[in-house]
Amino acid sequence: MSYVLNVLYLLLLLSVSPWIAWQSWHRGRYRRGWKEKFFGPPADASSASDTVWLHAVSVGEVQVLRTLVEQLAFHRPDLRIVITVTTDSGIDLARRLFHKYDVFFTPFDFTWAMRRAFRIWNPKLIILAELELWPNWLKAAERFGCPVAVFNGRLSERSMRGYARLGWLVKPCLQSIDWIGAQSETYASRFKELGAHPDRVTVTGNTKFDGASGDRGCPEVLKLKRFLLISSEDVVWVAGSTQAPEEELVLKTYLKLSTEFPNLKLLLVPRHAERFSEVAKQIETMKLPWARRSTSIDSVSRPDWKIFLGDSVGELRWWWGLADIGFVGGSFGDRGGQNMIEPCAYGVATCFGPNTKNFTDIVRLLREGKACEQLPCEEDLFVWIRSMAASPELRQSLGRAAMELCQKHRGATLRTWHALEPFLPQQPKVSE
Repeated sequence: MSYVLNVLYLLLLLSVSPWIAWQSWHRGRYRRGWKEKFFGPPADASSASDTVWLHAVSVGEVQVLRTLVEQLAFHRPDLRIVITVTTDSGIDLARRLFHKYDVFFTPFDFTWAMRRAFRIWNPKLIILAELELWPNWLKAAERFGCPVAVFNGRLSERSMRGYARLGWLVKPCLQSIDWIGAQSETYASRFKELGAHPDRVTVTGNTKFDGASGDRGCPEVLKLKRFLLISSEDVVWVAGSTQAPEEELVLKTYLKLSTEFPNLKLLLVPRHAERFSEVAKQIETMKLPWARRSTSIDSVSRPDWKIFLGDSVGELRWWWGLADIGFVGGSFGDRGGQNMIEPCAYGVATCFGPNTKNFTDIVRLLREGKACEQLPCEEDLFVWIRSMAASPELRQSLGRAAMELCQKHRGATLRTWHALEPFLPQQPKVSE
C-alpha cells in the first residue's frame, strides 16, 4: 500500500504542477523547501537528545502550537523540540515565534522522506495540531515505535464527509493514533464515528482560548498603539483575516461612515500575504489618507491616516488589541470563518458573517453568551458598524460579555499537557 501511495502522490504532483508553477511565478508561493519536502530533513539536523516532533499546517495551526510549546519547554527542558510546517507563510511565522527550536518544512508523505525524518530526528512523540492524516507518516511512526497524538482536534462536517468517502484508508489511520484531544463533544463524536478508538478520544476544550492574549496592556499591543499614534478619542475598527471580496465590502462601508464619524479609523488585515499588493491598490482608490505596515519603520508613515493596511504575517493577534470594533473575515466568503476568539478575548465588540462552518462550536458558545454578532448578509455590516461607532455603551457591553466568556473557557492547554505527559520519555534524574 505504501508504494501504491507513493505512485499516486507523484501522479498528483505531476497533475497539479502547472498550477504550482503559476502560483510560484505570479504570487511567489511554493518556491522554497522542495529538497526537505521530497527527501526529508538534512543530515546535520540530527541530535542526541530525545525529540518531540510537533506539526502544524499553516499560520493558524502555528499559532495554536504556542501554548503547548510553552508547556513542553517549561516542564521538559531536556527534550529537543522539532516543528514542521507545510506552507511558506506558516514556516515564516514559526521561525519567528519558535526561533529557539528547529523548524523545517514538512516532508511529503513519501516513504523515503518519512523514513529519513524518523532516522534523523528519532522522535519519541509526534503531536499534530488539529488534524493531519498521512498514511505513510503514521505507518512510519508505528514502525519506529513512536506514539502519535492529535491536540486541539477538530473535524468539520465537510471534512468528515470527505474522510468518510475514504473510510477504507482513514479508519486505519485514526486507529493508529494513540490519543486525540478534541475541542468539543461534537468533534469527539465525529472522530469516533470515523473509526478512532473511543477510549483514546478525550474532550479537552479549545486551546485557542488559552492562546488568545486578551491583555491590552502587554508590550506588543502598547508598542503598536504608539506606532500607529492612536489617541484616546479614536475609535478603531479592525477587519482581520479578510478574503476577497470582503476587503471591498469593508472599504465601502468605511467610506460611508468616515464623514459621520471622523474619529473612526480602519485597520485592515487580509488573510493571505500574496494579496497584500492587491488590497493596497483597492485602498488607493478610496482617496483617503492611508499607510501600511511594510513601509513604516519606527512609526506610521502618515500620522493623519484613516486606513491602515496590516500587510504583515503573525501580528493580527496584537492588532486586535487595538480594536474597539472588530470584523472577522472569511465569513462572507467561502472559507468558513476565521478565529474569532482573539478579538473576543480582548473585549472587542465583534461581528462576522454567516459562513462560519469551521468554527461552529465557538460561534454557538459566543451567540449563547450574547458575546458577538453574526450578520446574515453583507448589507448588515454597515448598519452594525454604525451602531457600534455611535454607542460606546453598546460596544463595551458586547465586548465585556465576550471577554468574560473567553476567560471562562480557558484551561484546554493544561488538560492537553496532562494527557500527553505519559507518552513522553522518562525525564533524566538529576544527580545530587
